[in-house]
Amino acid sequence: MEISTSILNASNRREVILKLNESLTDYIHFDVMDGEFVENTQFQVEELVELLKVSNKKNDVHLMVKKPLKYIEAIKDLNVEYITIHVEINENISEILDFIKDNNIKCGLAIDLDTDINLIKPYLDKIDLALIMSVKAGYGGQEFEPKVLAKLNEIPNNVKKELDGGIDNKAISLIKSADIVVSGVYILKNIDKNILELKNANN
Repeated sequence: MEISTSILNASNRREVILKLNESLTDYIHFDVMDGEFVENTQFQVEELVELLKVSNKKNDVHLMVKKPLKYIEAIKDLNVEYITIHVEINENISEILDFIKDNNIKCGLAIDLDTDINLIKPYLDKIDLALIMSVKAGYGGQEFEPKVLAKLNEIPNNVKKELDGGIDNKAISLIKSADIVVSGVYILKNIDKNILELKNANN
């Protein structure tokens, strides 16, 4: 199981990225919010670009935005491993996924906590990663919802399964079939110690 560390709740994101560059995290996770798809707003395009340039880890960009193309355009030539958009947006999802792929970036599709997993299934042949929210999208620091674990079983093994939200040293023990887990608040309390704890939890 790989670890993707969210910097959403970091007070000094640049400083935290520099620490994560030296850590055992597998990815740095960027939660981008536009104030429309979710109420919160995080990462203007310019800030996202600058922070991605600081990272030397694989970067995992989660776009909680209604119109993702302007963000994708801005970061497509940077060091980005995954760009994930939400299935709930009112945009042409297939075209956006194709655009991500055409720029040699792995594409992901996310579903919010209460979204029916079946909405993701028409796109399974297009995506590299399915991101399943285990909290309500848009806010850090929420409690993990175990009810979402059943959704992991609906995703075929040729698609990476990422679980995002409320993951700490207690929640991790419940998670058996995710390939990547996203953790922010918990890891940032003690970066090296808590990344190691999550990595070792199910060994």
